[in-house]
Amino acid sequence: MERNPDLLAFEPRRRSTNFKAALAGIQVADSSEARLDIDDLHLWRGERHLLRGVSLRLQPGELLQVTGPNGVGKTSLLRCAADLLPVESGEIRWRGSALSGIRQRYHSELAYLAHANALKADLTALENLRFGVGLRRQVNASDIYVLLERLQIPHCADLPVRALSAGQKRRVAIARIFLTQAPLWILDEPITNLDAAGIALFEAFMGMHLDAGGMILTAAHQLLLTGRAGVRTLELN
Repeated sequence: MERNPDLLAFEPRRRSTNFKAALAGIQVADSSEARLDIDDLHLWRGERHLLRGVSLRLQPGELLQVTGPNGVGKTSLLRCAADLLPVESGEIRWRGSALSGIRQRYHSELAYLAHANALKADLTALENLRFGVGLRRQVNASDIYVLLERLQIPHCADLPVRALSAGQKRRVAIARIFLTQAPLWILDEPITNLDAAGIALFEAFMGMHLDAGGMILTAAHQLLLTGRAGVRTLELN
């Protein structure tokens, strides 16, 4: 299959070891006055009352990690927060407004990562990122390459995703989340299939996002960024 040369034009001279300076150009979209509020959320799955009056608050610079045993409703809560699953009762507000009146804006300011990576197997890592992020904003190849290099997978840029390992696919998916510039990240078990080095890299990206005023809501079995200010947990049982 022929590739668009513009998508693949990664010259060695574009590489930079000053990753912090290079990534500084990938700014989080306006997070001023941004806030996610969930009040008294109830959700039934069949005859099971899964979420019982769950409430949470998330503001710029904060990470909230939802914990609890399997089957307790962590993924369902995140899907409700991402406006992917309707709730029986309760309210979700973004920037002080109910989602029913601002869905388009909310979706444009949200980046969601599920258990699945949402990558096209026959496209390369570069093409996946160029097209996936391009649905949200204009992105150039140099930004993508900087990110792939920082995630230690620059050699995967021109490989079809089906040829990548599970950990490499997850790193490509993380790159997509970062490149969207969305102020709110909702991430379901984001470190799935990552090794220790990959987890450390992801924590660094989380820290940069929070430092820039971003917010993160995640479901977790392993807590991240422990000891950092603004990091909280919400236990479901």
